[in-house]
Amino acid sequence: MSIFTKIFGDPNEKYIKSLAPIIEKINSFEPKLEKLSAEQLKEKTKDFKNRLALKESLDNILPEAFALVREAARRTLNQRHFDSQLIGGIVLHQGKIAEMRTGEGKTLSATLPAYLNALEGKGVHIVTVNDYLAKRDMVWMGQIYGALGLSTGCITNESGYIYDASYINTEKDQQRDLVGSFKVVQDFLRPATKKEAYDADITYGTNNEFGFDYLRDNMVYDLQYQVQRGYNFAIVDEVDSILIDEARVPLIISGAGEEATEKYYQFAKVVLPLNKKDDYILDEKMKTATFTEEGQNKVVKSLGQDPWQENDIAVTHQLESALRAKVLFLKDRDYVVSPVRGQGNSGNIQEKRTSNGVKSGEIIIIDEFTGRLMPGRRWSSGLHQAIEAKEGVKIQPESITFATITFQNYFRLYKKISGMTGTALTSAEELDKVYKLDVAVIPTHKPMVRRDYPDKVFKTENGKLIAAVNEIKELNKKGQPVLVGTRSVEKNELLGKMLETQGIPHQILNAKNHEREGEIIAQAGKRGSVTIATNMAGRGVDIILGGNPSSIKEAEAVKKLGGLHVLGTERHEARRIDDQLRGRAGRQGDHGSSQFFVSLEDDLMRIFGGDRVKSLMTVLKVPEDEPIEARMLSGAIESAQSKIEGFNFDARHHLLEYDDVMNKHREIIYKKRKEILEIQPEDLKLQIIKMAELAGYTKENYNKREEELGRDNMFQLEKAVSLKVQDTLWQDHLSNMDHLRDSVRLRAFGGYDPLIEYKNEGRKMFQRLLEDIDMSIANSVFKASLQPQNHQIPNEVSLPIQSQQEKAGRNDPCPCGSGKKYKKCHGKI
Repeated sequence: MSIFTKIFGDPNEKYIKSLAPIIEKINSFEPKLEKLSAEQLKEKTKDFKNRLALKESLDNILPEAFALVREAARRTLNQRHFDSQLIGGIVLHQGKIAEMRTGEGKTLSATLPAYLNALEGKGVHIVTVNDYLAKRDMVWMGQIYGALGLSTGCITNESGYIYDASYINTEKDQQRDLVGSFKVVQDFLRPATKKEAYDADITYGTNNEFGFDYLRDNMVYDLQYQVQRGYNFAIVDEVDSILIDEARVPLIISGAGEEATEKYYQFAKVVLPLNKKDDYILDEKMKTATFTEEGQNKVVKSLGQDPWQENDIAVTHQLESALRAKVLFLKDRDYVVSPVRGQGNSGNIQEKRTSNGVKSGEIIIIDEFTGRLMPGRRWSSGLHQAIEAKEGVKIQPESITFATITFQNYFRLYKKISGMTGTALTSAEELDKVYKLDVAVIPTHKPMVRRDYPDKVFKTENGKLIAAVNEIKELNKKGQPVLVGTRSVEKNELLGKMLETQGIPHQILNAKNHEREGEIIAQAGKRGSVTIATNMAGRGVDIILGGNPSSIKEAEAVKKLGGLHVLGTERHEARRIDDQLRGRAGRQGDHGSSQFFVSLEDDLMRIFGGDRVKSLMTVLKVPEDEPIEARMLSGAIESAQSKIEGFNFDARHHLLEYDDVMNKHREIIYKKRKEILEIQPEDLKLQIIKMAELAGYTKENYNKREEELGRDNMFQLEKAVSLKVQDTLWQDHLSNMDHLRDSVRLRAFGGYDPLIEYKNEGRKMFQRLLEDIDMSIANSVFKASLQPQNHQIPNEVSLPIQSQQEKAGRNDPCPCGSGKKYKKCHGKI
C-alpha cells in the first residue's frame, strides 16, 4: 500500500462505496416487480421509452430498469444478479472498465447497461472475441431481452442472426439453460441479413466483424447496402485483449495485386544456413534481426549480386523478411501450416507437392494472447510471403489495400464505450491514455479462497516438464482436476505425449481443435480430469467444480480434494494472460490453487530475467533437476514481464501515432464519400460544373454532355464517377502513405523526427490527393461510359483511370487523368 493510499484512502474503494445508495434503490424495486405478469414486464419497457422521450435521463431510470432486468433474468435463466453484478452494470453504464474476477458473471452483468442504453433506440453493440461467444451470448442472454420486449441480433463472419423465441419448447429451453454457458443451441438463431442484425436493439458480434463492416460500409455505392446504423454504445468483453493485445495489428481490407515473386523461395534458401554467431544479430527483446557484414557477404556470394551496393530496396527488404521469418517466427507457436480452406480442417495434413516441390496448405497466424487461429489475417510488408516460402507452401499474391483502420480509431467512433475483463488493472495506464477509460475493480460476490503458490523455477526446460508431469500424475491419482496452461501448440502437444506415456487420460485444447473449446473447458472441473490448453483457456466459459451440469455431491467431492488446480508451464509476456489462466480456479469462492513451473530456458527468463535468477540459483547451490520456490523469484519474473509490457505499449503507441495521421485523412475522405451518397442531383451538378471549370471545361461542355446522356443518367454517371475516382485514388494514397512511412524511418539518421516528417509529407500528399480527386472527376465525367451491371453497385463506370500498379514512366502523363507528369503527381512521394 502506497503512502498516498494510507493518507487519502483507496480511490477505488471510495468509488465502489459511492454506488451503495444506487444498489439499495435497485433492491427496493424487487418486491414490486416480482408481482408483475410477463406482459406487464414488457409494458415497463414501453413506459421507460416514453419517459426518455419526455427528456428523463438514463441515470434517473437506472435503478428501476436494472431491477427489471434482474427480474427477467430470474424468470428466464433462473439467475438473479448479485449485488456485485449490479455494481459491474453501473460501472459499464458510466463508460468505465469493470474488472471482475473470472466466474463473477460478466456476461450477465452486461445485460443491465445493454438494456438500459438500448431504450434510447440507437443500438447497443456487445463486442466479443470470437463468433462462438457472439452466438452463444445472443442465444443465452436473448431470453432476457426478449422477455422485456427488446430484439437481439448477432453478426458473424458468415452472416447475421436474430434471436427468435418462437422456436422454443420446454425440453429445448431446459437444455439451453443447462448448457447455454458453453454450447450454442442453433435452434434459436434465425438467419437474417447483417442489416437486420444491426437494426436490432442489441447486437452481439466480434471486434473484427464490427470493424470490417465499418470499412465495407464506406466502400458501398448506394446507401441501401450499408449495414451499420451508427456508433452509440459499445460494451467490449475481454476488453484488455481487444483494445490492447489485438490493437497492434490494424484491420485491412485488401484485394489481389501483383503476383508474389518467386524470389521469396530463393531468399528462404539463402538465409537457411546462416548462423546467429557470425551472420546476423538477433534482438529478441525488440524482435528484430539484422545481417552482419559477414552475413551480407554470404548472401552476396549466394545471390551472385550485391543488393546493398546496388541500393535495391525491394530485394534487401525481402531478404530481411526472410531472415525474420527464419529466426523470429516459429511453427506451432506463431502460426500453423493448415490445409487450404475447403480441403478439411484436420491438424495433420496429407502432404501433397506440385511438380516444382511446393506443398499444399496455407499459413494461418496464431493469436499469441488467446492461442486461437486467425484465418484471413496476414502479416504485412512481405513477412507472410517469407514465412510461406520458409514452409514451402504456395506463396499468395501481394495485395492492394482498399481500406484500413486500427481498433483504437474504430472504437473512438462510439459516443460511449465500456469494457469488462478479469485483468485490466495492470493495463490501466494505457487504457486511460488511449481510450480515456477508467478501471474500477469490482468486489467479488464471495471471498477469494484460492491459494496461489510461488513459481517453481528449474534450470532446464526438460527438468521442468518432467516435474510438471509428475505433479499432474500425483494430483490425478487423488482425483483433483487439473488445468494445464501452455504457451504454444508445440508445447501443448509435447506435454500431451508425455502424459500419454504415463497413462494419464487427458483432453487437449489448442488452435488445431478450437471448435470444441467451450465443451472441453466446461468439463475441466470434473473429478479426475486433466485438461491441457493454450492461452485460449476458458475464455467466456466458467469451469464449474464437478463438471457442467454439476451435482452438489460431485461439486462437494471436488472441493474436498482442493478444487481445481491450475498449473502453468511457462510465464507469458503479459501478466494479464497469466492472471487469466490463474483465474480459472477459485471462481465465486470455490476452493482452488495455482502454480507456475518456469525454467531458465523459457523465452521470458532467457531474454529478460535469466541471468539474475541463474546467479541466485548458483549462490543457493540448487541442483539442476530440483526447483526453487521463492517470492523473490516470482518478483523477478514479474519485473521481466513489466519490461515487456512497456515495450509492447511503445509499439502500440507508435502504431497509433502514425494511424492518427491517416485517421484524419480517412475521416475527410469518408465524409466526402457520405456526402456524395446522400447528395441531391442539383447540388452534385453545381459541384461538378465547378470542378469542370477548374479543369478547363466550360458550362457549355457540361450542358452538351448532359444532353447526350439525359438528366437522370447524367446524375447516375456523376455519382458513380465521383465515388469510383475517390476510391481509386484513395487506394493509391494508402499505398503511397505506406511507402512514405517506410522511407521516413531513414531520416532519423539525419537527425530528423520520422513522425514529424511523416506528418508534414503526408499533409502535402493528402492536399494533392484532394486536388487530384476533383481534377480526375471532372475529366472522367466527360470521358467515362455508363455500363449497367447486376450487382451491389448499381452502375459500374469505365473510367480513364488506372491503378498505379500499371507502371507509368517518370515523365509520362499520370494515369489518374490530372494532366500532370507522373513524377509530379502520383509518382511523387
